[in-house]
Amino acid sequence: MIKVLLIDDEQKARNILYYFLTTLVPEIAEIRQAESVDKAVAILKEYTPDIVFLDIEMPNKNGFDFLLEIEKPSFDVIFTTAYNQYAIQAIRFSALDYLLKPVDPDELKNAIQRYLEKKESAEQKEQLFNNLVQNIEQKDIRDFKIAVPSSDGVHFFVVDDILRLEADSSYTNIHLVNQRPFLASKTLKHFEEMLEDFHFIRTHKSHLVNSKHITRISNDKEFVLLTDGSKVEVARRKKDEVQQQLHIK
Repeated sequence: MIKVLLIDDEQKARNILYYFLTTLVPEIAEIRQAESVDKAVAILKEYTPDIVFLDIEMPNKNGFDFLLEIEKPSFDVIFTTAYNQYAIQAIRFSALDYLLKPVDPDELKNAIQRYLEKKESAEQKEQLFNNLVQNIEQKDIRDFKIAVPSSDGVHFFVVDDILRLEADSSYTNIHLVNQRPFLASKTLKHFEEMLEDFHFIRTHKSHLVNSKHITRISNDKEFVLLTDGSKVEVARRKKDEVQQQLHIK
């Protein structure tokens, strides 16, 4: 059974989330609420939640301030936020979960399901939270570090270090500059959506390539050559699109 803490300065938002959780999620055992970071910190002295639903935008202290005050959190966090692209990208890059306000009940159920399927250790959770805090402190989104948990630990890297990503069924092989590739338990589509603002090119159903590392396209337009010397296939139906994205006539 799941114990929950709701942290949001808006009573209405807490009421809506409380209603959805109690009516749609049978695994919920107990829910407590806090209207501020200070109140939440006080509650945590005698209550140990499994999940904290954390509003980002709050007066005085925001959701990120809350994380800074918690030493070695044992709980999972699902952020709740109105649309804030900078904050959302920082959260996504840190492999953490979020819900957009107003909260959609189906999205909430999906978030709970993702929580139930997670297998991160306490150490990994701490690493992800720390990465999020560091990302928020950056002035340029390109300096955000992406955190990708894998079977051999959490990998951290910036967007510019990605050479290419290759689909492997429901997994993705990530190839980085001067590093060994590793297998991530997320689909290629997941990473394509995450990186849509960073000029990555889908050359093939199985390949997503960082355009920054493309040195040229072959004369027959059947592959692109990357800075590490590797070749990546260009699907026939993708040839025109790849040429346009690379500004090749």
